[in-house]
Amino acid sequence: MQLERLTCWLLVLVLVAGCAAGGGNSSVRQAKELDPENPKAKAAALYTDLGQKYLAQGKLESALENLNKALAADSNHADAHTVIAVLYARIGQNDKAEEHYRRAAELRPKAGNENNNYGAFLCKLGRYSESAAYFERAVADPFYQTPAVALTNSGTCAIKGGKLDVAERDLRSALEREPDNAEALFQMASVLYLKGDFFRARAFIQRYEGVGQQSADALLLGRNIELRLGNGKTAQDYTRRLRDKFPDSEQARSLDTPGAS
Repeated sequence: MQLERLTCWLLVLVLVAGCAAGGGNSSVRQAKELDPENPKAKAAALYTDLGQKYLAQGKLESALENLNKALAADSNHADAHTVIAVLYARIGQNDKAEEHYRRAAELRPKAGNENNNYGAFLCKLGRYSESAAYFERAVADPFYQTPAVALTNSGTCAIKGGKLDVAERDLRSALEREPDNAEALFQMASVLYLKGDFFRARAFIQRYEGVGQQSADALLLGRNIELRLGNGKTAQDYTRRLRDKFPDSEQARSLDTPGAS
């Protein structure tokens, strides 16, 4: 079954404009950072905004130039560290990316966004146990606006680390907050499938489809669930849909592998 989805790192939030609401720290350092009368912070914010815009446009050299200017203006500007970390991760310089994700989390140690970002990056690197502490900190932030994101990331990372009970707990908590969270629904179906609870896995993949979602991973998972339940006809329907809608996908090609299940 294909479980290698781009989950944690796609859910990393780069919320430069909204980080004050998402952060929730009351430290003197953050107060100075967000103070519009602080000239260093103001310059860093302007350069960070430019850097993020260039990054979104794929102009990586211009983005890096402006982000370096932001950090030169204020080396403690958490948003600049976050955005430059995203840039370094994009170009495959994971050592530098980690350095900046970690620094952002150090600057805002109780903030949901920064801790979720660093946890997601650690999960991407396969450092599952390390990532868990940062997801916990993210969820503990009472001002964090999207705790379901961190909980979904935590649950997904726990699956990859083989901690299925932890994964089920965190994904259930995410769905209590956002019942229609498509990624959490898919990952809950995945963890229940791995635990051999095929009836409940089916219920969650159906809920996933019920919120209007469709993906090659989900169709393959639905097929595999139905096979385990002995429903060959329904499994064939999933197979047909997978081949029709995602004919060139790895998931569709896997159906032609001898012994595929």
